[in-house]
Amino acid sequence: MGLDELKMVLTEKLTQLQALFTEMERALIAYSGGIDSTLVAKVAYDVLDDRALAVTANSPSLLPEDLEDARIQAAEIGIAHEVVQTHELENPNYASNPVNRCYFCKSELHDTLRPLALERGYPYVVDGVNADDLSDYRPGIQAAKERGARSPLAEVGMSKLEVRELAKLLGLPCWDKPAQPCLSSRFPYGEAITAEKLQRVGRAERYLHKLGLKNLRVRSEGDTARIELPPDQIKDFVLTTDLPTLVEAFQSYGFLYVTLDLEGYRSGKLNQVLQFTSASL
Repeated sequence: MGLDELKMVLTEKLTQLQALFTEMERALIAYSGGIDSTLVAKVAYDVLDDRALAVTANSPSLLPEDLEDARIQAAEIGIAHEVVQTHELENPNYASNPVNRCYFCKSELHDTLRPLALERGYPYVVDGVNADDLSDYRPGIQAAKERGARSPLAEVGMSKLEVRELAKLLGLPCWDKPAQPCLSSRFPYGEAITAEKLQRVGRAERYLHKLGLKNLRVRSEGDTARIELPPDQIKDFVLTTDLPTLVEAFQSYGFLYVTLDLEGYRSGKLNQVLQFTSASL
């Protein structure tokens, strides 16, 4: 697709998004601070002004630095922004980390946001699910749907690439912000999740981001941190990084061992166990 054609597609989908929010009249945005929900907040605010509200759920799965980033981005957009507390870790169905863990996380989120929206006079709660998310294993999407949430990006068929390009077109400085799924996605299914584990993973990824690395994951398996980087960055990382200092930092966060995944980064890698399980049945 050429640049001119892409701009035409983006313009059309932006018009569709604007029409959706015009029809809604008032909307509460489930706003994580990621690029998807930030784009939704931007379009909602441009259409609805003070009839749009961005709400961020704060819990151990969100680093304080990420919450601050969300606040800064909301202020740059101009949208009203509030923070609520969620307590998914208190639910053993979430903390035990089953394969449908995300369902219980999003259930807690929307069971918190929906009553707030109704109390404040917002008939709709919307999220940042995009069209690409629908093709991945995302049980949380079902939890959101069951609670009446809408996904404008998915409704207009907007892919992750289109989200970034439209955000860039609209002047959002976070248009190239790396995807940042919930920190609980860094743990293999079946390994119990705790606040301490979530925080150490988040700190480790923050450390790598400060080195200039963007697309990465730190997977947590027991006391081991497994770093995933794009395959073409692995050699340079090994040659140029002060590895002893990195290991010392990771150990200060609570890890005992630090490893590097030679296959490289791949989104949703821990879901491959589901494919193996299905194939064996």
